[in-house]
Amino acid sequence: MKTKSRFTRGLVMTTLALALVPGLHAQTSKDGYVQDARGVIVRNSNFGDPRIGNLCWRTGYWTPQMANCECDEAIVGRNICNPPPAAIPVAAAPPPAPPAPTPKPPPPAPASTAVAQKTTFSMDAFFDFDKSVLKPEARAKLDDLANSIKGINLDLVIAVGHTDAIGSNAYNQKLSIRRAEAVKAYLVGKGIDAGRIQAGGKGETSPIADNLASEGRARNRRVEIEVVGTRAR
Repeated sequence: MKTKSRFTRGLVMTTLALALVPGLHAQTSKDGYVQDARGVIVRNSNFGDPRIGNLCWRTGYWTPQMANCECDEAIVGRNICNPPPAAIPVAAAPPPAPPAPTPKPPPPAPASTAVAQKTTFSMDAFFDFDKSVLKPEARAKLDDLANSIKGINLDLVIAVGHTDAIGSNAYNQKLSIRRAEAVKAYLVGKGIDAGRIQAGGKGETSPIADNLASEGRARNRRVEIEVVGTRAR
């Protein structure tokens, strides 16, 4: 009975010691990163290109103290994010002493100064068949988009091109990328930072309408644009 009591006491003390480790919340907190409506941290998509990373997008008020293990393991520390497994206490061994408390990191900037905003802007029938030249109505809509971005602390603009199902998969993939690049070039001409715009294509793989009908094919010849940023209150 004494052996069991000692083992139980050692296990309880080990659990308490782990609970006192500082910074566990900071290692998993999403407060410093842009999140979608589901609470999932937004990442830049590589669109199948291994040269493009799959990184988390930080908010405009992100600080190193807000880094978490999911997105910034190098800042938090590899040993903190991936600690070695705790040893099982030996029944006869005394419980380990809890680590000395360390100062808590300074709190992030007050959330009242900015509000995270995710805006999706999607337009259909941007292009004529087998073309990557913007139509007049598409340019007008992009003008509205460029104006709406003013006043936003911009994190990212994602432009994804699409095609109808006529033609080979390989050709349509290249055509979808050219359409996205045409949108990017137009937005850069309107003063949007090129480094904040990511362009890619999905070819004919993501239709939103029936490709058997001419109206459906026209709707599938499109570029979808998603804007992520923060706006001051």
